[in-house]
Amino acid sequence: MIKAYSFIICILTIGLSQAQTSIKDVQTQFPVSYATISFGNGQGVFADDEGVFVFTERLYPDIDSLFISALGYKDYKVATSNLPKTILLESQADELDEVVIHAKINKKFKTELLKPYLDDDYYKCWLPTIESEIAVYFPNNDSQLKQISAIHFPITLESKDWKKRKRANADKQRFSTLFKVKFYKNKDGFPGDVLTYENIVFRATEKNGDAYILDVLNHDLIIPKDGFFVSIQVLGYTDSNGKLLPNKKYKEIKSRNGTVKIPTNFRPLLPFTDEISQNNTYIKRVFLNGNSWIRFEKGSGIESSLLKVGLNNYGVGFSYRAFKADKN
Repeated sequence: MIKAYSFIICILTIGLSQAQTSIKDVQTQFPVSYATISFGNGQGVFADDEGVFVFTERLYPDIDSLFISALGYKDYKVATSNLPKTILLESQADELDEVVIHAKINKKFKTELLKPYLDDDYYKCWLPTIESEIAVYFPNNDSQLKQISAIHFPITLESKDWKKRKRANADKQRFSTLFKVKFYKNKDGFPGDVLTYENIVFRATEKNGDAYILDVLNHDLIIPKDGFFVSIQVLGYTDSNGKLLPNKKYKEIKSRNGTVKIPTNFRPLLPFTDEISQNNTYIKRVFLNGNSWIRFEKGSGIESSLLKVGLNNYGVGFSYRAFKADKN
């Protein structure tokens, strides 16, 4: 079965290789990793770590323009009828200047942990799709200097045998999935400017257990006085080395009005909780230009079975260094 799967992936890659487009920095010629390629109709794909993406008219016959965006770069629009093999992006200098570079802090600190909310109930989970970005807000309750050291993302594993799903030692379904993570400032209660323009990604597998702990200490993320948001967004399945595969991002369903593309659900599932009193979770559709964040709550216009049963938060946790104040 594994050999057959590998063969299919190989054939798919070869068949699409001629349609590959590379996204690079116009000055350095370095690849722009994990750029967003929007189709302008709420759909899109992502570039891989080498800035490469695949687009063919055979796969997307109804698309005539692509919108390219990436952290720290100016947006770029290109016609699909004249799609070049290389797209060069210009840096957004005015945005990059806004990022505050923090020096290494040489102070004593105490490590604190806000635990994640874990759950292995499949029916209490969000099914990740590439079109949705989920952000969680964390307030800053005092003026103490704090540095984020790790983010704890809860994940739910699925048993291979449905009848054994309630057994802790049951064999789990395998997956290898790439996620992108962003950090935002708080702007009037919603995600605002980013805290860092660095690409932060991680690969989760069933071996990570019920939470993936992402170490971000090297990014020098100081918690702003108004708190911060951390977001997670699925990019797709990977091979065993963490290389993003050319997964089929949409399912095509025929209807009376034509073919409708439905986003594919990726594993792992993300457990939601009703144990947080505030509505701290926000949703954004990433392939809609100018799309706004929406708080995940009843009355927001979001149709979700999770909200119907009061599961309104993705229970992310995080650990941080709380530095002692100077005695001077």
